[in-house]
Amino acid sequence: MSVRSKIIKPAGQEPDDLEVQVAQNILELEQNVPELKEELRGLQFVSAKEVDVGHGKKAIIIFVPVPLLKQYHKAHVRLVRELEKKFSDRHVLLVAQRRILRKPTRRARVTQPRPRSRTLTSVHERLLEDLVYPTEIVGKRTKVRVDGSKLVKVFLDRKDHTSLEYKLDTFASAYKKLTGKEVIFEFPLAGQE
Repeated sequence: MSVRSKIIKPAGQEPDDLEVQVAQNILELEQNVPELKEELRGLQFVSAKEVDVGHGKKAIIIFVPVPLLKQYHKAHVRLVRELEKKFSDRHVLLVAQRRILRKPTRRARVTQPRPRSRTLTSVHERLLEDLVYPTEIVGKRTKVRVDGSKLVKVFLDRKDHTSLEYKLDTFASAYKKLTGKEVIFEFPLAGQE
């Protein structure tokens, strides 16, 4: 098993240093941790990106193919914990690599309709769910300011607040970098649910 086999790239494209480093760490985990061996065996990823979170911290976003996302979810908690140990001072996020098809125009010769899952709105919604994966989104509020800008408040499941509290800023800045939309992640107060 080579490091290159963990990365899916189009022919002619070479992986960058960060992607090779992530692939190396996943391969090491597969070989050295018996509990993860079976779950990590066939898994590959498309790319990895380093994002600045602010306050001098960084996060690594690993893009995985959509068909493999369910398999990644089986080992998600353990894999992220182990990768965060390897990449100290950096949070690790697993996100599916989804494609957005643009709206068909009058001139475009479209033989079939655009699937709902390829719309911008749908892809952004799924990205939000992928970012916060171990927990679930229980509510959303959109606030439109006087100047016309929008702010989305996302409420996460209260039961996971102890394990995810430190990552809320990372989620917000990663979502802002990937979509350009401002989001605030919160846990609802006990009486608000």
